[in-house]
Amino acid sequence: MNLYKRGLVVGKFCPLHQGHELLINRAQDASEELLVVSYTRPEFSGYEPARREGWLRAQFPQAHIVVLDDARLAALCAARGVPSRALPHNDDDGELHRHFMGWLCWTVLERPVDAVFTSEDYGSGFAQVLERHYASGPVAHVSVDQARTLVPVSGTVARQDPHAHGAFLSPIVRADFVTRVCVLGGESSGKTTLAAALAAHFETAWVAEYGRELWESQDGILVYDDLLKIGREQLRREAQALLAARRWLFCDTSPMTTYFYCVEMFGKAEQELAQLAEHGYDLVLLCAPDFPFIQDGTRRDEDFRARQHAWYQAELARRGIAFVDVSGSVDDRVGQVARLLVRGVD
Repeated sequence: MNLYKRGLVVGKFCPLHQGHELLINRAQDASEELLVVSYTRPEFSGYEPARREGWLRAQFPQAHIVVLDDARLAALCAARGVPSRALPHNDDDGELHRHFMGWLCWTVLERPVDAVFTSEDYGSGFAQVLERHYASGPVAHVSVDQARTLVPVSGTVARQDPHAHGAFLSPIVRADFVTRVCVLGGESSGKTTLAAALAAHFETAWVAEYGRELWESQDGILVYDDLLKIGREQLRREAQALLAARRWLFCDTSPMTTYFYCVEMFGKAEQELAQLAEHGYDLVLLCAPDFPFIQDGTRRDEDFRARQHAWYQAELARRGIAFVDVSGSVDDRVGQVARLLVRGVD
């Protein structure tokens, strides 16, 4: 049975970690309605409002989520016909933050609360300010794991290195900090071998080429509609693999390759496939065609490989996508990429 009509949780959520999730879950269980507000001034790079909002909405779809920066607050005030104000600075006095939140709930959102849930020592004073100035009745303060015994992490610590503290982040949050590496190359240029070798080297996940899997399952026959299916499924599998990846995810090919084959085979491509081909990565590797060409029954010939490699070079340049050439043996290539990633190419 809910103890409160409307609960409130406020935080930066930079990043959203399991301590925050414990707090929000407790508040949600105790409230008929839950309001979750996130703001920070200044913003932290990599923790933009849209990203934080995505995490909160994914994890707490039943809550009323409000993620603010100055522009979002101004737009919200304009829609309600309320004069706007600037967000408080993180270093401003706590009393200013309390009155800001009271004004936001009472005047802008028209959602006064009767309970505040925090893991901080300011909670009681926060509830008192709301009760005195921005509520029509009592406002309770509910403290949740203030000593950090259940979830021993803070946002400040997790923000310093989200990978090192990944155990305290839900998969959907952790996935946003994974560096996605795409491996491209012509036929028989070693890209699949390299993707698998890099995943083994870094003890993380990799995404195999779905197009090849489908081609084999259909006895070497692909029709036009299959290419869009391949592009969609390739990205779906990438998204799934991100949830299990550790720091890096290695992707054997991308929808750009699917787009190439679609135009090569059928002379045209669906607009959606062309859009999928714009899918971005943090690092793109282009495998040199310096392996002996191996005909495994699925490939064209060495001339086609050279033409495909040239197409990648031209197309990546045309799209303004930076890429790194990798060459030599598998060990040579793994070493080249490892040095890049350790230096922080992300």
